[in-house]
Amino acid sequence: MKISADLHIHSCFSRATSKNMIITTLGPQAKFKGLELVGTGDAFHSGWLKIIEDSTEESEDGIFSLKEDHENESCKFILTAEVEDKRRVHHLILLPSLESAYNIREKLKSNNIDADGRPRVRMNGKEIMDLVHKFEGLIGPSHAFTPWTSMYKAYDSYLECYDSKPDFLELGLSADTAMADTIEELQDIPFLTNSDAHSPWPHRLGREFNEIELKKLTFKSIKDSIKKCKIKANYGFDPRLGKYHRTACTRCYLIYDVEKAKKLNMKCSCGGIIKKGVDYRISEIATWNEPHHPPKRPPYIHILPLAEIISIVYSKGVTTVFVQKIWKELVDKFGSEIEVLIYSPLKEIEKIDLNIAQAIKSFREKTLKITPGGGGKYGEMIFEPESTLDIYL
Repeated sequence: MKISADLHIHSCFSRATSKNMIITTLGPQAKFKGLELVGTGDAFHSGWLKIIEDSTEESEDGIFSLKEDHENESCKFILTAEVEDKRRVHHLILLPSLESAYNIREKLKSNNIDADGRPRVRMNGKEIMDLVHKFEGLIGPSHAFTPWTSMYKAYDSYLECYDSKPDFLELGLSADTAMADTIEELQDIPFLTNSDAHSPWPHRLGREFNEIELKKLTFKSIKDSIKKCKIKANYGFDPRLGKYHRTACTRCYLIYDVEKAKKLNMKCSCGGIIKKGVDYRISEIATWNEPHHPPKRPPYIHILPLAEIISIVYSKGVTTVFVQKIWKELVDKFGSEIEVLIYSPLKEIEKIDLNIAQAIKSFREKTLKITPGGGGKYGEMIFEPESTLDIYL
């Protein structure tokens, strides 16, 4: 069986997250997106663990379902967490059971583990990895190349961080497989693409996800599939849309040539700090100029949130009534957002909205124009309507 899974989100207990990041909201919204499995996030926070226990039941080994979900209107859940180590590196953790979450929680060295859904711990990467592996979990670097809280921000090699190979590497919104596969040490490490969502709505949840082949939907099967590189596809942003893709000022977001930024001592004329982009950081540690994809590396498929495509076409806000009306009409017609974006016939989409059909065609053919992001600002898509004559021939 194949499932679509987003394994990195946060709960309402994390900073800068929506109060709607609760299990009973996440489950149905994930289903609208087209996700079968979502990570719970924040599985070391006592308040969130209580909500998980009160709202779900373990339907399979390590897999949780909403209680009384008789109509299958919700996705399934797997226990996940993210922690920040003493060098401010973020680590994504997948857990086999509630018992393992409680056991690891007790052993994490933190001044106040419930201060945030993503706890800060007085431990290094190796210590955290050893603890997670002791309780049969999986661990790898979150958004591995970002310029703030990532493994490759703090280190030039995963061995410096963990002292051994991580179970996976999360690419993050500002990088894709083509970029990461220029680094030789990553050739035998599985890549994950996850949303890191702080809001449950489908333009955030599942904006990146993984298609994973499983024998059955259990934690053991997920663990085996990840470790044996049975991820069939990574779906994610065009990295130019990520907010740390290019080197840019963190105040005015002006994008800089790296050499010019260095001459300016990484200080913008506006007074802001120039932050090194993911594209440049990868070039610093890359082995090759072009990607060398190993045989088991799955395809990376660029995907965009449907609500953002609609909002760009009509110059409306993502959450406006107008955009949400068209979004709902498309999802109701085709079953899920993923179906609309990737699989549904353009001629059928045209019957609902010709302009959206054109935009999705441009998205699928990679002809949408993009202004790259950097310095903390997301990249921007530019939609230029084409003639409607023969656009589907």
